Amino acid sequence: MYNIHISDDFDLKKIAESGQCFRFNECTPAAKDGESFPLYSVAAKDRHLLIEDKAEGNLSLDCTQSEYEEFWRDYFDLDLSYKDVRARIDPESDPYLYGASEFGKGIRILRQDPWEMLISFIISQRKNIPAIKASIEKLCVKAGDEIFEDERCGKIYSFPTPERLAALPLEELTACSLGYRDKYVHQAALDVASGAVDLEAFKKLDDEALMNELLKLFGVGVKVANCEILFGYHRLNAFPRDVWINRVLEQHYSGGFNFKAYDPYNGIMQQYLFFYGRENA
Repeated sequence: MYNIHISDDFDLKKIAESGQCFRFNECTPAAKDGESFPLYSVAAKDRHLLIEDKAEGNLSLDCTQSEYEEFWRDYFDLDLSYKDVRARIDPESDPYLYGASEFGKGIRILRQDPWEMLISFIISQRKNIPAIKASIEKLCVKAGDEIFEDERCGKIYSFPTPERLAALPLEELTACSLGYRDKYVHQAALDVASGAVDLEAFKKLDDEALMNELLKLFGVGVKVANCEILFGYHRLNAFPRDVWINRVLEQHYSGGFNFKAYDPYNGIMQQYLFFYGRENA
């Protein structure tokens, strides 16, 4: 186990429930000397991490220090001060966003894999979060590899590679409760596995060019593309709009949202608005 202390914004529960990740879940912790702490299971591509939240910023991770420094530190975006980002919000000129940021304090934008996020947000269309998680879990069981097993969180599987998903018959994708999205997932897998789409090369594109390339993909519209840009490529100015965000903008920003004031962190503001709007609907 590797123990760390994080004094800046970091709330495992809020991150897990923020709608940006679908294999980040609370587990049933084992009591230790009559005391138990919230326990979270995090699967990212072919990696897995258990985190115990021991309160007041103290966390226990089931990885080595080198694994933490090589992968998980960057995954949790721990080199960015979200406290400083929140300090940009003026409570007088933007009271709704200020309230949302206070409510969502502790959310961080994870540095997730573009391939996993592309498939995840293609699946997310017209689905609620529990349904998205269920479909992704079925895909992982069907085409991923078992990477972890524990009585507290069960078996954990890696996210399927493009080649594994491309090899699945369409009816097997459909069986993962994908609905009409099955053909979108299938084509994305074929495109990436064949090299027709190079998600790694997309990292070199500016935001506008990246959006244009993503919109060429079968089944990818502006909302999914923006989610991929924000959560898959960690471009923190992307601002995905779904039913919750549109409702917030209509009800609280009839005069327009001040994107200029929060550049280049509008994506973080979007997460505060999304989390606050959904939890207080």
